[in-house]
Amino acid sequence: MRRTARLLSGTAFAGAVAVAGLGTAPAYGDGSGSGGGLEIFPSSVVPGGQVTVNTAECGDGSTAAGDAGAVGAGPFTLAPSTHELDAIGRFRVPPSAQPGTYEIVATCAEGGRRVTGDLVVTLTSAREHVSPRGSVKTGVGGALGPDPVQTAAGVAALAVAAAGGTWLLHRRARGDGI
Repeated sequence: MRRTARLLSGTAFAGAVAVAGLGTAPAYGDGSGSGGGLEIFPSSVVPGGQVTVNTAECGDGSTAAGDAGAVGAGPFTLAPSTHELDAIGRFRVPPSAQPGTYEIVATCAEGGRRVTGDLVVTLTSAREHVSPRGSVKTGVGGALGPDPVQTAAGVAALAVAAAGGTWLLHRRARGDGI
């Protein structure tokens, strides 16, 4: 019975994961509904950052006209690359860009196919690491806390309380009363 329950719960879990996976979007946009699209690196950038855009949708050795006007960067060109026959282009996000999600568009020179991708503009970079500064104000203190005198007083108070509690429990056990 236990084995059957494990088998059924494992199957239900795998089914739930598969159903949940159907609702997720790819990491790049695609204006046509078929595989591929406009890949944007990095997908999240701070104002003033440089963005690289590539697509394999335009075909071998083809170029494309890019448009980053939604974010305020204007037009850019995607040129053929030796990397997996992609067309690659770059643009810089203006320092005045506001946080949000922007659609970047490329139109293939041959055939006029339009591919899209999303660029997220944030105020902080995902690569930035901000370390906390200062001491934690918990009231407990610490060996390296801001005031060693207060720390020593706290330790002394705890020692007196522990000794007094032990003494009272010892008196009670002997029957002396409190």
